[in-house]
Amino acid sequence: MTATINRCAFALLALIMLAACSEEGRQHAGDEALAAAEVDAPESRMRDHPETGEKLARRQVLVRGNASEPASLDPHLVEDTVGGAIVVDLFEGLTRSGPNGDTEPALARSWSSSDNNLTWTFRLREDGRWSDGTTVTAHDFVYGWRRAVDPEVGSNYAYYIESAGVENAAEIITGEKEPEALGVRAIDDFTFEVTLAQPITYLPDMTVHYTMFPAPREAIETHGPDWTKPGNMVSNGAYLLDTWHLGEKLVAARNPHYRENNRTIIDRVVYVPIESSSAELQRYASGELHMTSTVPVSQMVRLKKERPDELVMAPSIATYMYAFNVNRPPFDDVRVRRALTYAIDRNLIVNYITRGGQMPAFSLTPGYVSDFDFQQPEYGTWSQPERDEAARRELEKAGYTEDNPLAFELLYNTDESHKALAIVVSQMWKEKLGAKVTISNLEWKTFLSEKQAGNYEMARFGWKGDYNEASTFLTLLTTDSGNNDGGWGNVEYDQLLQDARSAEDPNPYYVQAEEILWQEFPVAPVYFNTTVALVSPVLKGYPENNPRNIIYSKDMYITAD
Repeated sequence: MTATINRCAFALLALIMLAACSEEGRQHAGDEALAAAEVDAPESRMRDHPETGEKLARRQVLVRGNASEPASLDPHLVEDTVGGAIVVDLFEGLTRSGPNGDTEPALARSWSSSDNNLTWTFRLREDGRWSDGTTVTAHDFVYGWRRAVDPEVGSNYAYYIESAGVENAAEIITGEKEPEALGVRAIDDFTFEVTLAQPITYLPDMTVHYTMFPAPREAIETHGPDWTKPGNMVSNGAYLLDTWHLGEKLVAARNPHYRENNRTIIDRVVYVPIESSSAELQRYASGELHMTSTVPVSQMVRLKKERPDELVMAPSIATYMYAFNVNRPPFDDVRVRRALTYAIDRNLIVNYITRGGQMPAFSLTPGYVSDFDFQQPEYGTWSQPERDEAARRELEKAGYTEDNPLAFELLYNTDESHKALAIVVSQMWKEKLGAKVTISNLEWKTFLSEKQAGNYEMARFGWKGDYNEASTFLTLLTTDSGNNDGGWGNVEYDQLLQDARSAEDPNPYYVQAEEILWQEFPVAPVYFNTTVALVSPVLKGYPENNPRNIIYSKDMYITAD
């Protein structure tokens, strides 16, 4: 064990030396960010904040680090936090996430349920507008939800509508029924009704997610796949798509038709795709960004000391893990999956590597998810030496020895933090199990496409809950989940989650489902994540206490330097 810690510490030290970021001076984003963005913006309509009285910057241009280039801006095709961060600014659904993660009304002014939660009725605001000035109606939600489950659209989040229990969703996804059979209808222009096959109590929480956003039918049918390009896109959020220069920046402009436009202070939002977290940190340190998407793990100690007031470490319902492709050797053998999962020293990782308030994870679902009856898997109660010994036994049973070492490739998307963790974890597997691990990286869009196609043996995997309920994690690994690309499936597991939807108390089903996961090990959990970012002192309104980590630009504003 000592040798492992020493080698891991050496690997980390090497990374710190390579990734270390020097700062010349100490700048706060203000005019520097505006100049770096090279974006024309009008002077702010307001000189002072209408509620706080703070002096506002003369030009309200928010420059955000956004990790990488979005794979899509189509709400029904987006499947990652990169595209999601932009889409929640461009579009608006029935509900939204409040600053503390609570579900708040958005386009729905109210909602109610009947028939023991089998029928939900959402009453829409009448002042919702698309960016072309036309009214957002219940028919736009009907079209959007049908589109989300339409096999011809090919959304990887189609299962999300099914997991909400919407009537006929499963049959539509498999092609047995037409999208028009989905259990949604417009009673009138401003009354949207959802019929469920099985009742759930948290449907309004689920409608925060972009898969349940409305869709602009005319723009989509006119432009086809090009409807998300500047000049073609019609959206209904606080911002509209202005320009998109691939690899450089995407700019959103305040939507004059938005229902709360008079309360929106930020005029322009610039999303900068920066895959390297060290490069993002450097640009933040030089004042070119108002906020980062993440922070390099190699810089956490220094930043806690030098920028404590700018470093945000917010709670998050999210799990960092590695996914096994169970259709490929050696991970078609559960003993191999079990051995590698056991051998990860999670305490070492969160205490010495990530150092951002993360918690060791031995299960898929975080124990602090709302109303979840958390049960620690048995292997999570052992000491690390006990897990290591069990790992060696499992690998021997699978036929891997010093003469026949385990060898595989671990794939991750380009980022210093993912690289640091991959190096340390692979070193653990080498020291404890004699495994020969090749670590490889791909840029984000290529990584996503390769992972979706199942072109990997083991891959980095992260999941942020779409709503605050255990099913947002557990449905991820159902056989028909569009995000379950590791190929694992279990009929009993699927049935438990199906039964949980109509249960008065779903927790017993969730507990049994988790128990199956830790017999089968389709993924190797590492830690429950936190949101770690740098936020400039001039940027106000950042939701530091939102465990969903949904950041709406319209809720923020920039104060004068």
